[in-house]
Amino acid sequence: MTRFLLIVDYNGGAIETPMTEWAPEDVKAHMDYYEKLNAELRESGELIGGEALTGPELAKSVTSDGVSAPVITDGPFLESKELLAGFQVIDVESEERAIEIAALVSQVPGPGGVPTQQPIGVRRVMEEADYQELNPLG
Repeated sequence: MTRFLLIVDYNGGAIETPMTEWAPEDVKAHMDYYEKLNAELRESGELIGGEALTGPELAKSVTSDGVSAPVITDGPFLESKELLAGFQVIDVESEERAIEIAALVSQVPGPGGVPTQQPIGVRRVMEEADYQELNPLG
């Protein structure tokens, strides 16, 4: 089994209207879809975890040199390429299965039940062999 991170960001896909402006029943349908999909993936043993995140306006960015006090700023900023909205960690047989699940996530309904077609990032979680490739002496 191989673990993958499915990344949901604030790219609205085919839907330009921000969720904060959707009708309440559309938000409910959207969240119900995620809940049902996640339940199915938990039942199949493929979902390790995942969460929706608060908006980027509540985020902080922390940098530290390990000596002085950390520097904390508001962020990320709109210039960021990825503003993370949520994620799922899955454990599946293949990259093809991870892509199938990402496609299901991308189909989450938006206003009027129209699939958002939101782009979903698929990233494999590093395994021991990956670390050895990076550091063959270690």
